[in-house]
Amino acid sequence: MVAARITVNGKETPISPAAPHTTALDFLRERGLTGTKEGCAEGECGACSVLVARPGVNKPTDWVAVNACLIPAAALDGQEVITSEGLATPGEPGTAPTLHPVQEEMAVRGGSQCGYCTPGFICSMASEYYRPDRCAHADSDSADSHDSTDHEHGPNGFDLHSLSGNLCRCTGYRPIRDAAYAVGEPTDEDPLAQRRDQEPPAAVATEYTQDGATFLRKDTLAETLQLLRERPDAVVVAGSTDYGVEVNIRSRRAECVVAIDRLPELRELRVEADYIEIGAALTLTEIERRLDGDVPLLAELFPQFASRLIRNSGTLGGNLGTGSPIGDSPPVLLALEASLVLADADGERVVPLADYFTGYRQSVRRPDELIRAVRIPLPLSPVVAFHKIAKRRFDDISSVAVGFALDIQDGIVRKARIGLGGVAATPIRSLATEAALEGKPWSAETVEAAARVLRGEGTPMSDHRASAIYRSAMLGQSLLKLHAQTTEAVSS
Repeated sequence: MVAARITVNGKETPISPAAPHTTALDFLRERGLTGTKEGCAEGECGACSVLVARPGVNKPTDWVAVNACLIPAAALDGQEVITSEGLATPGEPGTAPTLHPVQEEMAVRGGSQCGYCTPGFICSMASEYYRPDRCAHADSDSADSHDSTDHEHGPNGFDLHSLSGNLCRCTGYRPIRDAAYAVGEPTDEDPLAQRRDQEPPAAVATEYTQDGATFLRKDTLAETLQLLRERPDAVVVAGSTDYGVEVNIRSRRAECVVAIDRLPELRELRVEADYIEIGAALTLTEIERRLDGDVPLLAELFPQFASRLIRNSGTLGGNLGTGSPIGDSPPVLLALEASLVLADADGERVVPLADYFTGYRQSVRRPDELIRAVRIPLPLSPVVAFHKIAKRRFDDISSVAVGFALDIQDGIVRKARIGLGGVAATPIRSLATEAALEGKPWSAETVEAAARVLRGEGTPMSDHRASAIYRSAMLGQSLLKLHAQTTEAVSS
């Protein structure tokens, strides 16, 4: 087997002698690329952001910004990485390099002060700069004019949410936003823009052992499932957004890690006559852009799910696989009546998500099984909403999360599905509230009665995020809010 290596800024670099748990951040810094910084070590600050060449949505390859502090270096075997140092164009000997357009705008518009966060901002900004479907508004006169845009999109088509995972505490965000809204289009001579038209790096089988620990990636799902049968103690990772935190904060050192993020069988998205099947290893960003709003409830979820940096790595399979009661996707998928396709070496079984969770961070999935896909039945209910109650509007853990999917015809609730997160040891369906709504008029009286039922669903707990009383109140309020938001639309 070929020695594990990563192409960093155009140069192949062996991963050895790094340990299998070594993060891409530490791997890069140990090789002198110190623009990549550690701030939080949890994927919340973006100081560690780098670009990775990934399979594209609108072009063969996308330059995707990810948190280097969370991803094991071994997981990037065979892949291409660009750091902030690799964006500038080298000059002739004795001359300074030519700044990348993103770096130039950050410099001239005062987007950097102490500079600690700047390389991470620049990498996240460069990812958006190279997004193939980013385009300037036709009615924008200049990069300094914001009249034709909303507060979160620039006249150049720059989506400010692409920087939602990057934090700065010196400069303030206005000059950074100004720099983002000032960048133009990549030129035809830009090598990173040209790279998008070529195929992405192929997934490679990896067997990397160092210091008694092993990082493995197999070519196929069948090989992976057989490996898990032989090694039930193995830690399975996709985007590593959960495992990476355990490595950094809790010093977890697994003897065997198995990567599944590049398995083709887990990266399909199919639309059948009666369901949509989403591969468990597709990243949230890939799902968001490939569905393009076709599942409105998921479209409401994605902007509120962590940050763009996390969504560029995180997967539905990972979010469900942890069994966390505060994961953002379970309430939505419960409302959508989703099922999980679980695979082992002998075959597959389909389990309704409502029957999947069995206890706190526990589920019916066995150690030798993987979540292959999520199935969402069709047709979809037309009235949907995702309400996430948290201390911050974006990039925060929810105190309460509620997913709604209702079918209202002629003013009558024909079907109601409600998923709850953060109010019990597991995500749950709000069965009593659903029963209180179905067959009843979608009226203030019905909704107020159902809201009283919803306040008592689950076993709301008190913790550092919220009290039990607050959680109960927010459950009831969420249904009242949905009624207020949808009454006019339903009646019309």
